[in-house]
Amino acid sequence: MELKRREGYEGTGPGAITPDGCAVELYSRLPVGDEPDVIAGAVPAGARILELGSGVGRVTHALLERGFTVAAVDESAEMLERVRGARTICAPIEQLDLGETFDVVLLASFLVHTGDVEVRRGLLRACVRHVAPGGCVLIQREGEDYHTKVPRERVDPAGFTVRIVSVEPVGDGVDSVHAQYVFPDATWTQTFRSRPLTQEQFEEVLGEAGLRVDRYLTPDRTWVRAVAAG
Repeated sequence: MELKRREGYEGTGPGAITPDGCAVELYSRLPVGDEPDVIAGAVPAGARILELGSGVGRVTHALLERGFTVAAVDESAEMLERVRGARTICAPIEQLDLGETFDVVLLASFLVHTGDVEVRRGLLRACVRHVAPGGCVLIQREGEDYHTKVPRERVDPAGFTVRIVSVEPVGDGVDSVHAQYVFPDATWTQTFRSRPLTQEQFEEVLGEAGLRVDRYLTPDRTWVRAVAAG
């Protein structure tokens, strides 16, 4: 089934581009950062992890190396073709219902900031639906200044440059973010919709889904361990 391009999302550059503007080849080149260490420090050793929005497996592969069992979910078959060693499930996250639960549900890549409120609610409902009793949901948030201090750029030690070129309001509290990734041999761009959430707003959003913050995992509060409320 061919997925329809999402309104406000687009990407340019060599290779396949997913409906939300992600370039498969670009994500295959991006190095893994400290995400696996943050995750491993917040969950039991050997936990079963449901990774929502795994992409090409950048974090998946690092988690497998640390001894976790991972089920990788993505709506892009082209992305999942790059995943090795994990169970893969091709489906839109907000529609996912596997009929099973996991020790950990992982929602990274700022997905909680999607511009569409109903999609966001669907993402969080999928998290709640698949987390086992006593388990946890790990969520990655945008940094406090993600939508400000623009334009900005970061030169990665791996030899490429990431630029947030512009952040433009498009109404209803949503911004259109335009990013650029410059490698020596290729350039990719991605434009996507993002809804800024203050810490208070973020915690309210979790509460609506039946979750609460257990603790923030990093000093900048971009990584969160959430558990069932009540």
